[in-house]
Amino acid sequence: MNFLMKKVFYGIAFFSMQFLAQLVFAQAGVGGLPPEPATPDGLIKMVVSDVMSAVKADPEIQKGNIPRVVDLVEKKIVPYTNMTKTTQLAMGRNWNKASPEQQAQLIAEFKMLLIRTYSGALSQLRDQTIQYKPLRASPDDLDVVVRTVVLGRADPVPLDYRLEKTTNGWKVYDINIMGAWLIESYRNQFSNQINQNGVDGLIQFLRDRNKALAGPKSN
Repeated sequence: MNFLMKKVFYGIAFFSMQFLAQLVFAQAGVGGLPPEPATPDGLIKMVVSDVMSAVKADPEIQKGNIPRVVDLVEKKIVPYTNMTKTTQLAMGRNWNKASPEQQAQLIAEFKMLLIRTYSGALSQLRDQTIQYKPLRASPDDLDVVVRTVVLGRADPVPLDYRLEKTTNGWKVYDINIMGAWLIESYRNQFSNQINQNGVDGLIQFLRDRNKALAGPKSN
């Protein structure tokens, strides 16, 4: 597995163990969720365990069934992430150029792009295990990084989660895959699209990418 494919494969750990995000995204008041751990590393451990168990128990997800992947992400990952902040930081100064309606469209399209981008990697979760590094944070910290290493058949892959403490508990808003933060990876791409075609151009770019990723895949 080459370097790029490793990044794609383990990027789902944000969206499938995490993001990454879950880098998708915070909504409060979702019924039927288990009690949320009080610590950021406790939250990551809970989500990772829950998602990996769900993937291993669902043959359709293992086949790459996109609707099932999206459903899994929405139920088990979205409630513990903050896509609004992820999108805002990826937009940088350009965020204020977008109207509230455009901001909502950007959040929705970026969320779907991340899900579709990493759906194939999610279906490949099998025998991976996660090594958790000691949390370097004080009880008063409101922004922390949970560091992990994904262990499997390939070389160990560092995967870090950045979380913030909110009134609704800890939320993931960025991930670092093999040294590359998700938000930074998209910031230049978003900026270039806006410089060339404006905010509406970026929204259309994300829509086009989502349509392409939703299309039939060749064997």
